[in-house]
Amino acid sequence: MSSRLIGVGVGPGDPELVTVKGVNALRTADVVVVPVMGAPDGEDGGERGRAEATVLHYVPEEKVVRVVFALNERSDRARREAAWDAAGERVARLLERHSAVAFATIGDPNVYSTFTYLAHTVQESVPGTRIETVPGITAMQDLAARSGAVLAEGTEPLTLVPVTAGSAVLKDALSGPGTVVAYKFGRQAHEVAEALRETGRVDDAVWGASLGLPEESIRPAADLDGGPLPYLSTLISPARRDGTRGGKL
Repeated sequence: MSSRLIGVGVGPGDPELVTVKGVNALRTADVVVVPVMGAPDGEDGGERGRAEATVLHYVPEEKVVRVVFALNERSDRARREAAWDAAGERVARLLERHSAVAFATIGDPNVYSTFTYLAHTVQESVPGTRIETVPGITAMQDLAARSGAVLAEGTEPLTLVPVTAGSAVLKDALSGPGTVVAYKFGRQAHEVAEALRETGRVDDAVWGASLGLPEESIRPAADLDGGPLPYLSTLISPARRDGTRGGKL
């Protein structure tokens, strides 16, 4: 039988937000791969990432395999893709020895996840591998729950924007209807604050970082002063609503 590579969403950081199905997938897999930050020389930087910290609440450390991804590399495409290839090769070798390999990813494996690149590489190098995913709680869901922000109601659209695509993309989304969620905006906090103010959507917006962790921060977007924030910061700008029940039905 072919081996299985299972992308398991482990949520934004709070270990209590891993689903029962996710925990079962982690525990029944032969090994659990976690992505780690690469050092400048491409070796394991030693830092324990959010996915690994969450996984260790449910499986023993000896079952966890750390695999370097160039998670901090956004300018050198060749170096980034070389790191993906090396990670895929490492996982491919694991699949040759094990029938089920789980890959833990923060959030959901089908939403801006490194699992997408890994699965693509493995399918090319180990034909016949079965790719499966277990959905996970996303940062926008967690921030909505912790801040009381309603993501969508009635006929409202919901737009998710990675600010790494540029602040102009965010501004276009904020100029439209519905709720806008922005991911990965920490290094462009100043541009995000400007976009919110220019589109008149700063008052109800909220941002959060390190959700579910001791260093968690959840603040009104109006408090953004342009200073640097954690890279994995999340913003919710709720749809404009008239305050009536079911007004968008």
